[in-house]
Amino acid sequence: MTSQVRPGQPGSGPAASDRQRWNARYGGGFTPSFLAHRLAKLALSLPMPAGPVLDLASGPSGTVLLTAAAGRPAVAVDVSEVALGLLRREAASRRLSKLVAVVQADLVSWRPRAMSCALVVCTGYWDRCLFPSAAQAVRPGGLLGWEAFTTRALQVRPRMPAQWCLPPGEPASLLPGDYEILIQEDLPDDGSGQRRRMLARRRSRAGRNQALGPARS
Repeated sequence: MTSQVRPGQPGSGPAASDRQRWNARYGGGFTPSFLAHRLAKLALSLPMPAGPVLDLASGPSGTVLLTAAAGRPAVAVDVSEVALGLLRREAASRRLSKLVAVVQADLVSWRPRAMSCALVVCTGYWDRCLFPSAAQAVRPGGLLGWEAFTTRALQVRPRMPAQWCLPPGEPASLLPGDYEILIQEDLPDDGSGQRRRMLARRRSRAGRNQALGPARS
């Protein structure tokens, strides 16, 4: 059964404002595509240990649905209960509810449990304080995928807070030493601001790992 828990649920202040903003976006006539992010599809095509997939700042996550359709449990974490409600209903319509869990939480304070996930993925959100906990949440042999705006995006999004953007070298430069970088690359700017994506594997305790190709920086 789809579950919903609320640790760190936003109540007032900036977190509540974010919650209201995203609820407004996902309410009304919004129609989600429920398509998995391309970075998540790449990660899911690679070998991983047993365990769930965690999608941070998920929205109405196609990644979670794709994971569940393949028979692996998945968890979506987002500040917006409206977005999670859309996901929950779609999971029910696809008979995937038993493999999908949703968590309404503020990622400023909420943190995943260490070594609890086969894959942690986050696309479209960056918080330097969250990243270390996300990296520690990956099991040995598992994957960490991230995509976010770079500081170059501020050229076309001057009102966006700089702390939401990746400076040069990050997030790969912030990885613990037991990670192997599979990909880090800046994506072509489609006019909305430059983004960077990274995919990395946490080395297994036996020292074995799967490489996608040479690391890029």
